[in-house]
Amino acid sequence: MMAEQEKKKNIIDLFIEGCRKGWDTGIRNMMPNVIMAFVIIKALNVTGLLKILGSVFAPIMALWGLPGEAITVLVSSFMSMGGGIGAAAGLLGSNVLSPKDITVLMPAIYLMGSLIQYLGRCLGTAEVNSKYYGIMVGIAVLNALLAMWVMKLLVVMY
Repeated sequence: MMAEQEKKKNIIDLFIEGCRKGWDTGIRNMMPNVIMAFVIIKALNVTGLLKILGSVFAPIMALWGLPGEAITVLVSSFMSMGGGIGAAAGLLGSNVLSPKDITVLMPAIYLMGSLIQYLGRCLGTAEVNSKYYGIMVGIAVLNALLAMWVMKLLVVMY
């Protein structure tokens, strides 16, 4: 009879339990990536490396109407979606990126976000042959780049 009572939880208990799990996920998994991105952007800014990256990648990022420094958002996203968002927010806060730049980058953050993490978590767990990893990552990156062009067109139109 005790086990039966423990199994039946009311809606409030379930809600509170879900909130606790969500809080734990946010604090333990998402927040460190976002903080890391802010720290990396600040370190790149202080050392002058952000300007160098911006100069090196300016011709490539110009294809999407973005400053060269936007490459840091894409690289951060590849490692961690939260990190990509943090990098974008850090560059927006430093006035390196504009709200329109963020709008162009946003689909790429989501389409190729956390690819490195997912290779191990999803593909490794599913025992996908590793010879297909490159193709899968390439498709995700290609989708992200195409989505940035679509977003660029939409931003220009509106």
